[in-house]
Formats: sequence, C-alpha cells, structure tokens
Amino acid sequence: MSLTIATELAARFRQCFGKEPRLFRAPGRVNLIGEHTDYNDGFVLPAALDLAVFVAIAPRADRRLRLRSLVMDETAEFDLDDSAPLPRGDWSDYAHGVAVVLARAGHRLSGADLLIDADLPLGAGLSASAAFEVAVGYALLAVSGASVDKVELAKICQRAENEFVGMRCGIMDQYISCCAVAGSALLLDCRSLEAKPVAIDPSARLVVCDTMIRHRLVADEYNERRDECERAVALLSSGIDGVSALRDVSIEALMRHAEDLPEVIFRRARHVVSENARTLRAAAALESGDLATCGRMMDLSHASLRDDYEVSCPELDLLVDIAQGLPGVYGARMMGGGFGGSTINLVDADHAAAFAGSVQERYRQAKGVTPPVFDCAPGPGAGPVGA
Repeated sequence: MSLTIATELAARFRQCFGKEPRLFRAPGRVNLIGEHTDYNDGFVLPAALDLAVFVAIAPRADRRLRLRSLVMDETAEFDLDDSAPLPRGDWSDYAHGVAVVLARAGHRLSGADLLIDADLPLGAGLSASAAFEVAVGYALLAVSGASVDKVELAKICQRAENEFVGMRCGIMDQYISCCAVAGSALLLDCRSLEAKPVAIDPSARLVVCDTMIRHRLVADEYNERRDECERAVALLSSGIDGVSALRDVSIEALMRHAEDLPEVIFRRARHVVSENARTLRAAAALESGDLATCGRMMDLSHASLRDDYEVSCPELDLLVDIAQGLPGVYGARMMGGGFGGSTINLVDADHAAAFAGSVQERYRQAKGVTPPVFDCAPGPGAGPVGA
C-alpha cells in the first residue's frame, strides 16, 4: 500500500508541478498505554504504524511554500519571508507552523512545492496531525540541504503545534513518528526524552478499532485538562518537596494530600499518577512476554481515562466492552486525546481475524455502522520513502 501511494503521489506531482520530486513519509502511531501523561513529564509506550503521511517535494527558485493536499483537496501558499506569519485556523497551520518554527530555530529553508497524501485516517486517534508535521518538516529540511536530527525535529514539530496551532500537546506523537523502531514499542520518558525499545511479541497483534466518531476534542477541551494538571501541581508542590510536574508525585503521596485538592483536580491527578505506574508495569510485562499483565494494565488505563480523566465517550466505551468479552483479547483501551477516535487492543495473533469480525458485527448492531479495524505491525520512524 505504501509503495503504491508513493508511486501515485510522484506521478501526480509531476503532473501538477512539472518537476521530479523527492518522497518522504512519517507514520502515525498507536499508544499501548500512557495517555495524557506526556505533557505531565511522564511515561508513554507508543509504536509507529505502517500507515503514514507522504510528502512529494521539489525546491522552488523563490521563497514560497506551495502545498497541495490530496486528502483535503485544497491548496495553500505561504511566504517564508513573511515577518509576521499568522495561523489560518485550518489544516495548513500544521505545515506552516513547522516551517515557521524551523526558521526560528535557525534553519534557512528553501522555497518548495509539496504534494501530500496519506493512508492514515484523519481524526481516528492515530496522530495524523503529528505525522503530517513530521513528514513536512523532514521534507523541508532535506530539500534545503540540512541534516535531520530526529529528536530535534520532534521538538520543533511539538512547538509548532503548541505555539502556532494552539494545541498544547505533549511530545509523544511527534517523537514516535520521528524515532520509532520497527517491531517494537518505545518506552519514552517524556522528561528526559530517553527511549527504550520494547519488542512486541509476534504472537500478539495490535488491533485498532475506529469508532468513526471524529474527535470532538477541541483545543480548549484538551488545554483544560492540561490546566487542571498544572493546578494540581501548584497545590501539591506546597506540601510535597520537589514537585514540578505530576511525574514527581507517587500514588501514596497523592493519597496523603487528597484533601488538599478539589475533587475534580484530585481525579485528574490520580489518573496521571496511576497511569505512569501502569505504563512502567506494562512495559516490564511486555518485555518479559507477560502479555496478560500488559493487557490488564490497558484495561485499567481505560477505566481511569473514562472515570477520572473523563475523556472517553459512549462509542469508545462500547468498543472496549465488546473487546474485553472476546476470546484472545489481553487488553483494550481508548487511545489518543479522547472524545472519539479509536481503541487499541492487544490480541492473540491466532484470534485477530475473528476478533475483527466480531467487533465489527457487534458495533454495527449497536450503532448501525461498521467500524474500520486495522491489524497493525509496528513500523519504523520518518524518513525518505524506500530508505
């Protein structure tokens, strides 16, 4: 599929721009566990998908960026010499923001024509926005003759989303899109950015089930959760030494200071603190081949996201309930920012096909639509197509 998209994208680029392009890709991601922990300096356990955003690019003689998205069927154009670049409030902000932050970081970018396509669904909780940012950033650096430091690129793409788009996301999505290791998840420390590959037993599959409810998550809702976490830190730091993020709080310390927090703030903090502990336990279990324990941590993660963090929705809960009752399922949870999108399921490989059919039929009976199901293989991070 990826090579087919890349081949067709190159042909379309030649038709649109009359030039020979270079091709780059950046993958979407699944996250086994560690949700809403990244912007709290915590731990996450993501893996890259074999679904990606693709960019065909060729330099221009001037200082303009011209982007054509086949997914959106729209074109946008920007001047790299604009002294006061402003967001437009649409899809192009993710690319424009990356170019702006790259320039502010000291990169002298060339003007370029870009044609963009993807086999990664939008709004399904698979981090298409980060994949788009990374693919564009990698392509712009490469065509401008700059070397690509993948960790630095991840930071730049995160800053673009924080500062230009206005979504105060953490580093996880951009990091895994840049730095993923094929066949493995990464246990990522979002404070130090140290990452450890954790091989995923090939006897298990990562199966994504899409609610078909596109994110009702808007920047204000996402940012509200982040504000609540920061309020928890402010309150807890007055009674606990060395607290600069919820990462620094143990569950025991949180429980001792529970009465110091408003009830909603306490529940938000309890999710993050317990999720960090679950993520570390799940990674250790996955590394030792204990798929059952890893799955139990995923189940507990969903309950915490639903009840304490309140970012689930009825469709996500339904998919998780269906999955948890099926043979061969180690664990199931909502994935991503919430309020729609997809679930991630750890499933015995021998049961994966039957699992997909059962989920689709039961969800169709309940909701009247058949959800897309993706049986995923952990892929590599961003780079040139074919490299």
